[in-house]
Amino acid sequence: MNISFYDLSVWVLPLVLAITFHEAAHAFVAHRLGDNTAWQLGRVSFNPIRHIDPFGTLILPAMLLFAHSPFLFGYAKPVPVNFRNLNNPRLDMVWVALAGPATNILLALAAALAVHALPWVPASSAHWIVDNLKNAILINAILAVFNMMPIPPLDGGRVAVGLLPRPLALPLARLEPFGMLILIGLLILLPLAGSQFGLNLDVISAILRTLTGYVIQAVLFLTGNA
Repeated sequence: MNISFYDLSVWVLPLVLAITFHEAAHAFVAHRLGDNTAWQLGRVSFNPIRHIDPFGTLILPAMLLFAHSPFLFGYAKPVPVNFRNLNNPRLDMVWVALAGPATNILLALAAALAVHALPWVPASSAHWIVDNLKNAILINAILAVFNMMPIPPLDGGRVAVGLLPRPLALPLARLEPFGMLILIGLLILLPLAGSQFGLNLDVISAILRTLTGYVIQAVLFLTGNA
């Protein structure tokens, strides 16, 4: 695969910013709601090195890319939160979880609004800026939608655990240690197995792509770019 320095420059920058702000938002909201665990570890920071997981952020996506996986995903270093320290543990867990995806939506909106400033940028850099802004909208929309899947330890799973009645929340919470295995099974192994039998079992990623498309359309509409 021929990946140029230009390709890296217009994908890596918006990706690193999206991941960094997402994780910092979790840490900041947890701190504001009573848990200082992430704050004390320096995770309320815009320094990407504090949030990047070498395997989940770099190695895993690269492996999936070169293996021609039907779906690419990765993860950052999880923000440690001691939910018992929160002022109202069940409800505040929801706010902490929502902070990451909400921040990604705000970043997508900011990138879309920045498109209106393009007439004032130098012509020599306009193309590079456009590509960065387009990719920022796409990446942040994907991160917001993907992380809202109702599977712990994704943000959507923790929102569901916080909002569902206890008889439903407890079994869902117990899935957290197996969450990544479930995701790999649904997004990678199941489609690959289906392809061996001529079946399209890539259902989850198809749903995610559709929802991401709706989010992008909404962002463009709200920012006058539709």
